[in-house]
Amino acid sequence: RWQKVLYERQPFPDNYVDQRFLEELRKNVHARRYRYWAVVFQSGAVVQQLCSVCVFVLTWWYMDAGALSPQGLFGAALLSSLLGYVLFDAVDGGAGRWESGRTRWADLKSTLVFAAFTYGFSPVLKTLTESISTDTIYAMSALMLLGHLIFFDYGANAAIVSSTLSLNMAIFASVCLASRLPRALHAFVMVTFAMQIFALWPMLQKKLKARTPRCYVGVTVLFALAALAGLATVSSVGAVLFASLLLAISCLCPYCLIRLQLLKDNIHGPWDEAVIKEDLSRFLM
Repeated sequence: RWQKVLYERQPFPDNYVDQRFLEELRKNVHARRYRYWAVVFQSGAVVQQLCSVCVFVLTWWYMDAGALSPQGLFGAALLSSLLGYVLFDAVDGGAGRWESGRTRWADLKSTLVFAAFTYGFSPVLKTLTESISTDTIYAMSALMLLGHLIFFDYGANAAIVSSTLSLNMAIFASVCLASRLPRALHAFVMVTFAMQIFALWPMLQKKLKARTPRCYVGVTVLFALAALAGLATVSSVGAVLFASLLLAISCLCPYCLIRLQLLKDNIHGPWDEAVIKEDLSRFLM
């Protein structure tokens, strides 16, 4: 009788298997079963980041057109940052701050240092790309914002995820766009706003998502409506297309994922690579 061993000589070819070979066949052993509304909830991170990019570009558009003053934007951004800072601590009762050991005084110093350096270098940021054509600046900014969306940490454990690279690309895009604004003050406010919406706002999103899911859903819906309303004032066609994109990501894509899961057919059996489950660390001593 044929045995599945290599240390005994048997009267069978090396690639011989008997009828018992397929008895160990298993299908979709590690396949995950998703629920529709759970996937819709997780897609909120993508929706929020798309809206963040939309709000940032709209803000630059209004400042470039002269419809939004840098003083007004700075005041609104400062007020929203203070509210977000209070909410960030109120969500978990300050437990996260206590675990990290970071004080409010340290946060204030970091904010003041960043604001001082950005304001001091704003004339340099304004004239940094004067030798580059405007079309090239727009193309680079669009490419950097697209890279920001691709490499952003949406909560998936993948090799392509890089929060640092994503943030750097967004800040680079903001510097490029800020260099086309009228004055150095505009550039300072634009870069500061970019740091708030691309660095601080995602931190608050993640804490709301982990601590208060219902509040996170409400904030996501309100943020999406605000982005659509702002885009509608610039282009009604763009607002319709952007709304279709958000609905496709939050409703259609989860449905497609659920349907495609039913077609998954991964097979497992004795042909899989052997997995050593025993602790072999003692042999490394």
